[in-house]
Amino acid sequence: MCEGRPMTTDASGEWKRWHEQRVATVSAPYGPLALTGTHWLEDYPEGQLPDIPGNWTADGDAVLLTAAGADGLTVDGRPLDGEARLTADPGPASAARVACGERRIVVLLREGVWGVRDFDPAAGARRAFRGIAATPYDPRWSVPGRCTPYDTGRRSVRVPNADRRERGLGLGGELAFTLAGRHLTLQVGVEADGSLWAVFADATSGSTSYRFRFLRPAAPDAEGRTVVDFNRALLPPCAFADHFVCPLPPPGNTLDARIEAGERELR
Repeated sequence: MCEGRPMTTDASGEWKRWHEQRVATVSAPYGPLALTGTHWLEDYPEGQLPDIPGNWTADGDAVLLTAAGADGLTVDGRPLDGEARLTADPGPASAARVACGERRIVVLLREGVWGVRDFDPAAGARRAFRGIAATPYDPRWSVPGRCTPYDTGRRSVRVPNADRRERGLGLGGELAFTLAGRHLTLQVGVEADGSLWAVFADATSGSTSYRFRFLRPAAPDAEGRTVVDFNRALLPPCAFADHFVCPLPPPGNTLDARIEAGERELR
């Protein structure tokens, strides 16, 4: 009878593979580096968007796009010569219904306001990309945490966004953990799959790291336990393109500790 060997986890190797996948994702043809513009239709009442053909207007629960065949727009892979009613694109930019050559035109809705995003594989930021500066894996930055849901289930706070507009940020609880002997907490959102999402800043923000970052702990177990791994702290999308509208950290999520871990800035 053969005895099984205990399973081991190569945390450093897993982190390297995660980092490589992150670099591949952000530099993909329709990744965040390809975003060249976000346009809110309320800012263009005549329907003419910068560098995007056609006429784009909000029409109740949809966007009305009007274009001639010469504009070169396609909807669902077919040339558009007339009108199309569009709802918000639910998937990745690569699956957007509207295209203009190799570009993908994404329809989005934020707090009742319709917008359009332009993803171009030939974007200058994508061509200039040289990688993400990240601190190598260190087990000291991965610690147990416990998430306590709010009594009200969910709360929304108004926070500034990267585009200087204020929007609501949905929060579902508080994540508590101990790091280097210090008890810390973060307010977190809860995703559809139960995983957590935090927007945070720390004492390195704006100096040796980007001005704020994201953290995505796994879904807690039945007792609220999860792992808080700052080795996987993420640069927000707006670190790759100015046209994203990332929320800034909510009150209480600016830590006075130095989190010398995870992604720091673009190379």
